[in-house]
Amino acid sequence: VQLVESGGGSVQAGKNLTLSCTISGGTLGWHAMAWFRQNEETDREFVAGISWNGDSISYKDSVKGRFAISRDDAKNTVDLQMNSLKPEDTAVYSCAMYYSGSYYGPIDVWGQGTQVTVSS
Repeated sequence: VQLVESGGGSVQAGKNLTLSCTISGGTLGWHAMAWFRQNEETDREFVAGISWNGDSISYKDSVKGRFAISRDDAKNTVDLQMNSLKPEDTAVYSCAMYYSGSYYGPIDVWGQGTQVTVSS
């Protein structure tokens, strides 16, 4: 199974971006999914997670109300809609697939990441 992220780029503060994670060699199936990010100042941190059936979603406090995670099992994709971006959102964003249907367990597969740069 491979995860490939797309949609990153450079934007000004206040603008929006949508990241997409495409699964190949497998299916979303029973797996929970999540987005993480890392920059030069922080370790990799959890941004948003979604359970296998979409009934449970969680966000990092600083992105609540601005970011939205969603999954499309038919397309085998997981998206992260990011609105009202701030310079502190600048990071490499990576997609992750969990072994189980919950995003509280161990991670099985990581994507390589996509850069998001927000200028003030």
